[in-house]
Amino acid sequence: MPHTQEKDFETAIEQDLLNSGYFQAAAADFNARLAIDETNFWAFLHDTQQDVLNEFIRLNPNDWQAKILSRLDRVWDKEGILHLLKNGLAVDNVRLTLFFVPPLANSPTNVAKRFAKNRFSVLRQVHFSVQEPHKSVDMAVFVNGLPFATLELKNEWTGQNHQHAICQYRSRDIHHALFKPARCLVHFAVDTQEVYMTTKLSGSQSVFLPFNRGNGHGKGNPLNPNGFKTAYLWQEILQKQSIAEIILHFARLEFDDARKKDLNKATLYFPRYHQLDVVRKLLFDVQQNGVGKRYLIQHSAGSGKSNSITWLAFRLIEVYANDEKPVFDSVIVVTDRKVLDKQINDNIRAFSNVKNIVAHAEYSHNLKNALESGKKIIITTIQKFPFIVDNIANMASKKFAVIIDEAHSSQSGTAHDNMNRAMGSVEESDAQDLIIQTMQSRKMRSNASYFAFTATPKNTTLEKFGEKQNAQNADGKPIFKPFHLYSMKQAVEEGFILDVLQNYTTYQSYYEIQKNIEDNPKFDKKKAQQRLKSFAEKNETSIAAKANVMLSHFISRVVQTKRLKGKAKAMVITQNIEMAIRYYQAICRLLAEKGNPFKALIAFSGEKEVDGISYSESQMNGFDDNKTKEAFDEDDNRILVVANKYLTGFDQPKLCAMYVDKPLDGVLCVQSLSRLNRSCPKYHKTADDLFILDFYNTTKDIQVAFEPFYTQTELAGETDINILHDLQHELDNVGVYELDEMENFVQRLFSGSPMSELDTLIQACAARFNTELNLEQEQKVDFKIKAKQFVKIYNHIACIIAFENVEWEHRYWFLKFLIPKLNVTDDKTVIDDLLKTVELSSYALAVSEKNHKITLSDETGTFQPSNQTMHGTHPDDEEKDTLDNLIQTFNERFAGWGGTPEEQKILLISIKQKITQHKDFKAFLHTQDITLQKAVLAKMTDHVMWEDRMQKQEMYKRYREDKALQQAFIHLMQQAINADYAKSP
Repeated sequence: MPHTQEKDFETAIEQDLLNSGYFQAAAADFNARLAIDETNFWAFLHDTQQDVLNEFIRLNPNDWQAKILSRLDRVWDKEGILHLLKNGLAVDNVRLTLFFVPPLANSPTNVAKRFAKNRFSVLRQVHFSVQEPHKSVDMAVFVNGLPFATLELKNEWTGQNHQHAICQYRSRDIHHALFKPARCLVHFAVDTQEVYMTTKLSGSQSVFLPFNRGNGHGKGNPLNPNGFKTAYLWQEILQKQSIAEIILHFARLEFDDARKKDLNKATLYFPRYHQLDVVRKLLFDVQQNGVGKRYLIQHSAGSGKSNSITWLAFRLIEVYANDEKPVFDSVIVVTDRKVLDKQINDNIRAFSNVKNIVAHAEYSHNLKNALESGKKIIITTIQKFPFIVDNIANMASKKFAVIIDEAHSSQSGTAHDNMNRAMGSVEESDAQDLIIQTMQSRKMRSNASYFAFTATPKNTTLEKFGEKQNAQNADGKPIFKPFHLYSMKQAVEEGFILDVLQNYTTYQSYYEIQKNIEDNPKFDKKKAQQRLKSFAEKNETSIAAKANVMLSHFISRVVQTKRLKGKAKAMVITQNIEMAIRYYQAICRLLAEKGNPFKALIAFSGEKEVDGISYSESQMNGFDDNKTKEAFDEDDNRILVVANKYLTGFDQPKLCAMYVDKPLDGVLCVQSLSRLNRSCPKYHKTADDLFILDFYNTTKDIQVAFEPFYTQTELAGETDINILHDLQHELDNVGVYELDEMENFVQRLFSGSPMSELDTLIQACAARFNTELNLEQEQKVDFKIKAKQFVKIYNHIACIIAFENVEWEHRYWFLKFLIPKLNVTDDKTVIDDLLKTVELSSYALAVSEKNHKITLSDETGTFQPSNQTMHGTHPDDEEKDTLDNLIQTFNERFAGWGGTPEEQKILLISIKQKITQHKDFKAFLHTQDITLQKAVLAKMTDHVMWEDRMQKQEMYKRYREDKALQQAFIHLMQQAINADYAKSP
């Protein structure tokens, strides 16, 4: 018979483990009452601690084994397996070590010898029940007799897979010792294709997570040319060194109440595969290459970044170089999220016997004190970091690991320059030396390694932190890739986050405006159209209409259907604070009309004046703004209206619906919509519970924004630094400044000259720009744009280029101070005058795409480097048009009717009259169901339009081809008919 049975799968795994140094346990060795491999348990103690045992036996000659096992059982039931392996067992007057730790690079030789004494054993067909001895689990792995993992194995050739293994585990009686909470570290459901795991069996409620490597940026495992796809489990994860690392550095038990220590309510953390993988690969690379590298880790939301960062921080302080000295003096974690503070503290306390090694640095003296007092891990925030590092000096001899959480735009500006400056020292010297030293310190210092975590890397982030590949793309450009990847696709497919794009509905707005003045002034055509749209969208009438749609949808599709056990919430995303306030007011009015079935909250920073009244978040909500997040979690508060606040880093798993009235693209789009993707097993949240209604963007816009981040993101090409030469030439030739003026200013700046003296030098140059040179408006705009571009590009590449250019450094600092003094008339004021000349005459909404599933490509997302060409203005950039023409163009684009307003009105009346004469019109009037009523009206309208197609060919063509126009037309017909045929109650 061929070897294709389940027992053959068991044999293959067992043989691999035995070949790697495991002991083979026998069925008779297993004590089911305690769940230990008893033979190897006693063998380990006799082999390693005979003197301690002899002392205990001397005092307990008749029952010494029973006493040890009884004490073991009690501590095990109270503290769990991790406590025993890490702390050993205290019994009477002795302490027994139950696991010897692996050696570090600087450990004495006897540490390695003791670690080699650990006994790793494997047992097949583990009969776990005393009452029903025939019951068994396929395999278990033990460390010195204590169970580390159980494995339920399935073979597809026998018609079963990992799902059958999971069902078996869920049917297990958790009162058996082997399956009690925290009695065994992890339980694996394994077939030849995939692996799933759980750390806690809870009957039918047991939650199993994927423990797979990923395949093609998605779920599952890649083809293994040397055997089973899942062989990594026993050939990598269950190897002795790996198990030791997991016990010491990854696995963690967290009690719900540390004082009561109820294991039934405790959470046992075991790393997912990609978390183990990224930490191990980063450590290996640091050991091989030392300090000074940059690493980009692209891990999706749902990857468990918080745990990955804390595990990495803890491991980096224990990395040793070949000279047996620590590679890093300190690890600095830079984050926006306060939750990391607690997690890192909790993890470190759980992992380390060394106390007080973590510090929180809010000010420069905190960081200085932390370093001087030997703190190994220092946590700070991105916002506070620039202020912390500005005053730090004389640290060039120190070596740092800097872990950056969510590294994207917040790491591309001056804050990041300051972070790099902190890694070097600026000594007393002359002005030229100070300039050079500052320039060098703005680079990524060789005494620091950077570990940047993000789900959505931008092109600048890829260039700064990504790995430059040896191979080039087809165009001969260098490629930058992340060091490690856990993709959005894999996170979605594995169920760690939900697909927010499965149910996407977009709305098209239709408006008509008219001017309220007799004059016909000219405005910039493109800008005017944009501002007219903005004007129409934020008008009180249009906001009221959209708010009504939002609330009606939320009540009917979310609240009344009791999504998430009646706990579901919604977020309304608006363009700015003024619109957020108006939306909040509109929603509150509508809720009041409905008897206030629940409440809405608003979130924004600072104060905003609207219609002459000043508003703040705390004043509108009725409590301090630092309590908004907590208040939104309460059951009564169901809707949160925002502008920019809470679009990133806000975690509320009960969010189900999102109503968008804001242009979204790129990283902001992904991060904003991802507020919905948090899974919530407690309330059985699935992708079917998610709704997005978008009143601004198209589904194509959203698809374009998401696709670069769905699988792997890479950069094709690098910033062309020669553009700085071109910009320098253009700027120097305008005559705003002389080179000696620039040199004088920069030298005085770094010599510590008074502010008044610096201001005098800058004002002289600014005066030439503003008045003396008589520059045209376009010339002024062109100069200022190019000056800003120079500062932005140099700021980006200063930490990347391998050489030093003093001229660029001088211009960078000079232009930074000059730009704010350059006066350029803003077109915004002119365009604002336009809004005073028009008013909204009609507004309508129609669904353009309903419940659309946005499908993303599996292709690698590729960015191009930014700033490849010189920016500026060009004479033909502006195209002026009269107010009459602007309004006509606007109405043609958004009203979708054609003709004059009078002709539109005649057309509407004509079609409405024919519909009222249609044979199905009575059925329409007597239809109570709104959806069915609209379907009947659509059918009648289609029929009328078809009959009139010869007389109105152009109109019929537009009606049939433009779905958005079609929906708007039917909506307007419904409004007109309902006005004439108002139904009695």
